[in-house]
Amino acid sequence: MTTDGELGAHEPLTESVRALIDRVIRTKVDTATQEAALAHVSAALNLLGERIMPDSFGMHALATHGPTTAGNVVIGERNAIAPPLIVERDGIGQVSADVDLGAAYEGPVGHVHGGVCSLLLDHVLGATAHRPGHPAYTGTLQLRYLRPTLLGRLRVEAWVEHEQGRKTYARGRILRDGNVTVDAQGIFIRPRDVDAG
Repeated sequence: MTTDGELGAHEPLTESVRALIDRVIRTKVDTATQEAALAHVSAALNLLGERIMPDSFGMHALATHGPTTAGNVVIGERNAIAPPLIVERDGIGQVSADVDLGAAYEGPVGHVHGGVCSLLLDHVLGATAHRPGHPAYTGTLQLRYLRPTLLGRLRVEAWVEHEQGRKTYARGRILRDGNVTVDAQGIFIRPRDVDAG
């Protein structure tokens, strides 16, 4: 049995909440059934509220792991809003992720919200600059929306164009069915104090 301090302990719960979000958006049940479901959700909220950390999960260091990204809006295993994105690295500065975006990420009817596209690209481009123990932060991010991005299976790719001191210049894109829908470029910066350490 996993404990509250173990990574992975919350994945089934998070996945259930992720599915709940989708069902709430797409359900066609009557009002009485919605009210019955609300009673169950309220009971779950009461159970989960018995012990709450005082701040964000990123500020809460697990005893065995130190600070984690489990609450991250893009990759967090505890965050039901996160798709979640699983970033793969090829070892030479290129990163990619395959993700399936459903109803919770809709902007224009049937399409991914442009802000969600920006969120995914910000994270994946930033991953090109990240080094263990040396985080990088977004300096600039420029996007060109080439065509609407349909909901469903997407591929997000990014690569390093070049590096200059603490700055990484990266390019990236989102693809749907092999077609580029959004193109991006950004500059990601490692703080001075991190490099100095």
